[in-house]
Amino acid sequence: MAQTYHAKIYVTLRPSVLDPAGTAVQSGVKHMGYDNVEQVRIGKYIEVTLTADSEAAAQTQLDRICDQLLANPVIENYRFDIMTAAEAAC
Repeated sequence: MAQTYHAKIYVTLRPSVLDPAGTAVQSGVKHMGYDNVEQVRIGKYIEVTLTADSEAAAQTQLDRICDQLLANPVIENYRFDIMTAAEAAC
């Protein structure tokens, strides 16, 4: 029987990739007087709700979605946290 899952997906640039947006934010933070901020990296946060027969099937679908649409695997990494919709509601 299919179950509804809720995933929180985090997409970030690989450490070796320059992050001009992060550099701009870091500069702005320093101009605000926060000299203790050493690095800023910008990423994406995405929430997806899907129905699957099992958590493993949901993870497989999410891997494909991330690889083919949400992240550029050449320059970005991704990870996700997945839980049932009932757990997410708590």
